[in-house]
This record gives sequence, structure tokens and C-alpha cells, in this order.
Amino acid sequence: MATIYDVANLAGVSVKTVSRVLNRDAPVSKATRQRVEAAMAELQYIPSIAARSIKSQKSGLVGMITGAISTVADKPGDAGLPEIHIVQGAQGVFEVSGKTLLISDTGGNSDRVPHLIRTFRQHRVEGLLYVADHFKRVDLDITEAATKAVLVNCIDDRGTPAVIPDDESGQLALTRKVVQAGHRRIAYLTLGRAILATQARLIGYKRALEEAGIAFDPDLVAASEMFGTQGEHQLIWDALDRFLLHPQPPTAICCGNDRLAMAVYGILRDRGVGVPDQISVVGYDDHKLVSETLYPALTTAELPYTAMGARAADLLLNLISDPAAEPPQQPIHVRGQVVERASLKAPPRDGNVYDLKGRKEL
Repeated sequence: MATIYDVANLAGVSVKTVSRVLNRDAPVSKATRQRVEAAMAELQYIPSIAARSIKSQKSGLVGMITGAISTVADKPGDAGLPEIHIVQGAQGVFEVSGKTLLISDTGGNSDRVPHLIRTFRQHRVEGLLYVADHFKRVDLDITEAATKAVLVNCIDDRGTPAVIPDDESGQLALTRKVVQAGHRRIAYLTLGRAILATQARLIGYKRALEEAGIAFDPDLVAASEMFGTQGEHQLIWDALDRFLLHPQPPTAICCGNDRLAMAVYGILRDRGVGVPDQISVVGYDDHKLVSETLYPALTTAELPYTAMGARAADLLLNLISDPAAEPPQQPIHVRGQVVERASLKAPPRDGNVYDLKGRKEL
């Protein structure tokens, strides 16, 4: 393998001159630059990135820790879209920035994260993204003086810059659409109560009701605490029982995510309740493998993972380029859109009420 000394000998210049051509950190005549570049091409010389980074203090590398590769087909029930959408959004920004993105997968084991952080630091990455599988709180010592870091889809108590979904505004906009369709009795089947997204979305749901002058009814809210486990079907069935047996049953049901909406479709269909002719159903995430293939197609709120990845990459690049810049003190919220499809329509005019089996009472 050719070395910088071989290039210098063939071009008839000093090693220092070759270094100037490589790093472009000092003036070199056009003729000399052409001789050096011709020598590098003839010798198939590949510059050492490690050696150049020692001189420039910049490696040109950014790191990403994620579980998107190993767990994309085996997601927990409280997750939204696959993390790969965040990865793709970030990669699109890094691709045009001149930085090289190194991705390390957790293999579904969070205990590996500290080791992966140390490995990236050893490789002198200029910045680091940590991507969570769903919006949650983490406790990671991810930053140091020489490495800028941004959290994606998660927050911590250390004040690390973070980019997260705007779940409150997403549920607010979605519930507004349900209200605009004419519904006044709107149930909400959430994911687990302890999930940060659920807490934010419940606020948005209540805000939309308040704006419309609709009194909040706690009996129309139920949580599928075990979603993703063997007991989920019974919990969803029980929640729907309580909704349909209510003295004033709902004409629309908001669901914590699209896969939960899919389960609701199936249970309502088993009970003879038509979607959306008798009850409208909306989801959350816009997981297209679900939302576009359900019949009728599912109205849902977009979980803006691609935009979050791009926003996080842009933030990290800004922090790298201006080390003295003050990082954002609060998490950056990224809004998604409401995607209207056939599962939402005006409520039935006759005010249908259903018994336990979903049959209309006579």
C-alpha cells in the first residue's frame, strides 16, 4: 500500500507539500497540485483519515445508536413507527453535509449502549445521535466536551438537546377532525398511562373537547396497559364493552396507535358493529402497512419520524459547526399532519345504541 512518502518521491515534492494538497490548508501552485494528484492516482494512494483527523481535530464522522436494524420486525406494543424512518431522515441530511454516518445497533439490548458510546468516542466522532424506539425518558451519559450529542424520540434529565414528536398537538388536531365530522361522544382507547406519549396526547384530546364545548367524560377513556402482550385482546374487548354499554355510547373512538385501531376494527366487526357507518375509528402514527391496508382505510395522525430524524441531524450539524452555540434548552417538538381516510364520517342520525354483542337495541 502506497504511503505519503511514496507520493512525495514520485511527484518530486516534500511530504509537507503533499499534506498541503490533501488538507488544502496552505497555498500550493496549480502545477504542483496537479503533479501530486497525478502521483496519488498512479499509486492508488488512499489518505489516512485517522492521520488527517489528528491534524485537523475533525474526523468527519458522526455516530448513531439505534435499535432499528435488529428490532424492526419485533416492536414493543407501545412503539410507534419502526425507528428506521428516523434513521432515513437523518441519513438524508448527513448525506449532503459531507459527514459520514456510522450506525451502531443495540441488538435490542439497552445494556450495550454505554459500550457503544465509548466505542464512538474512541473513533473520534464529532457528534452522536441516540434514537429511542418510542418516546420515553432515558438516563445515558452521552455527552462529553469533544462530542456533541442529540437525543431523538426521547428526553433525559441532563438537559441533552432532544428532538421529539409533538404528541399533544397531534392528538389535538386529530380530535378536532373528529369533532368537525359532527361527533360529540368521542371515546379514547389509549396506550399505557405511564407512556409519555399517552400523557401528552390525553392533554390534546381534552383540549379539543374543551374547545368544542364538549364535557370530558372519564368513562369514555380507557387504557390498554398490556398492549403487546397475550392479555391485550381481553383488555380491548373489556374497554369496548364499557364504551358500548355507556348510557350515552360513543359514535367515534380514538385509538392510541394504528395497530390498536386494527384490533378495535376486528372486535367491532365480530360484534356486528360497522366502521364507520355505526362507529368511526381513528388511529395514530400513520403506519402505512396498517392505515392504508385496513378496510375502510384508517384516518390517523402522522408520527413525523422522518422529519424528526432530519431535524435532529440538522441540529447536530449546527452544534458541530459552531461549538460555542447555545444548544436549545427545551426539547424541539416536531408536528405531524392528520391523514383523513374513510374510517371517519358523520355519526349516524338515529343515535344507535348497542348491547354487549354490538346489536342495535330495538
